[in-house]
Amino acid sequence: MPLSANNPDRKSWLHVDKNSDFPIQNIPFGVFLTRDDIITIGTRIGDTAIDLGALHQLGYFEGIPLTDDIFLQDTLNDFIADGRKTWRLVRNRIAEIFDADNTSLKDNVKNKEVVLFRLDEIEMQLPVQIGDYTDFYSSIEHATNVGTMFRDPDNALLPNWLHIPVGYHGRSSSIIPSGIPVHRPQGQTLPAGATEPVFGPSKLVDFELEMAFITTDANDLGEPIPVNEAEEYIFGLVLFNDWSARDIQKWEYIPLGPFLAKNFASSISPWIVTLDALQPFKADNPKPLKKQLPYLQQSAKKNYDINLEVAIQPEKAKETVVTRSNFKHMYWSMSQQLAHHTINGCPVNSGDMMGSGTISGPTPDSYGSMLELSWRGEKPVKMQDGTERKFINDNDTVIMRGYCEKDGTRIGFGEVKTKLLPVFEPKKTK
Repeated sequence: MPLSANNPDRKSWLHVDKNSDFPIQNIPFGVFLTRDDIITIGTRIGDTAIDLGALHQLGYFEGIPLTDDIFLQDTLNDFIADGRKTWRLVRNRIAEIFDADNTSLKDNVKNKEVVLFRLDEIEMQLPVQIGDYTDFYSSIEHATNVGTMFRDPDNALLPNWLHIPVGYHGRSSSIIPSGIPVHRPQGQTLPAGATEPVFGPSKLVDFELEMAFITTDANDLGEPIPVNEAEEYIFGLVLFNDWSARDIQKWEYIPLGPFLAKNFASSISPWIVTLDALQPFKADNPKPLKKQLPYLQQSAKKNYDINLEVAIQPEKAKETVVTRSNFKHMYWSMSQQLAHHTINGCPVNSGDMMGSGTISGPTPDSYGSMLELSWRGEKPVKMQDGTERKFINDNDTVIMRGYCEKDGTRIGFGEVKTKLLPVFEPKKTK
């Protein structure tokens, strides 16, 4: 089926700023609360949010096999479960409706009043009910940096790293949309030189610059997904801040891996950008440093050229961009991650989320965490207000942004913006 929605020459009758992340070629999907306190599934063009539930009820998706309530739900799970053919039909139709030359909705003032919203009239929600969440560890630069810090620099990568996309199962209940603040976590740590752990607030709260992909119903129990078919089951991507407490992690992660250091919060951008919208921005895969087993050997261009940045904004101060990286640096692709995840027959469901792992580039200004940027706190990062950061301070806001750009077309993700609050204090009862 042709991807007519990707036509780079298409213009919309809705206003779109020149450097908008959301031109008519994007058409992401999300869930929002309207000015009438109604939750609906929607999309966005420029700075206009579009109520797909209302659009469907008004007959604009006639001819596409959709249930009456497909866009009247509080998650995208059922729509995602309909599969790639349906996603493409809907996205192509939205592009047609909002094309500059189509007057069917443009000239219908009554319909526009119920379909279109300004961004300040809506409140974005978590777009999917996340049944399962897996986090990978797939940037060779990040893995090498961490291995160099904490192990032998000459053997920074563990023996399995070049053979499998290393991952672990995380906690979906603490995944939140942009704008929801998180509290500094507490837990056990082992101070330097101590022989017994202590309990208290984490002193080394960190961000991790990641992206995450959302899957559809993909396979039955026992059925692997072939690496070169994996993209058929990936709906789209979001920006992903996988918050981490480095001091808690250091004490707890052996032998079973991350636990409390990771599951206190992870933040995502609210608009899911479809894999279809990202097709023009495919990038070459890194050359494997060791021959990969057949089930992980992928065809060309399974990576994506997505520019990424992270800024830290202290309270009552301007933000400082602390890193710029790119998703194309990932050693293990999404296709390899999904193929490996299912090679043992593990079933994947609609709305499952898979984190890429920290995305670090090859230079110090492209590292994807404060652990690397400050090199364990040995090289503090200076803010515009003159203060320094080794890790994230209370009341700092971390902002992640991402976009693709090629031949005059820009497709972006907006941002994921999260404030770190002090340790949670229970309300005192009288």
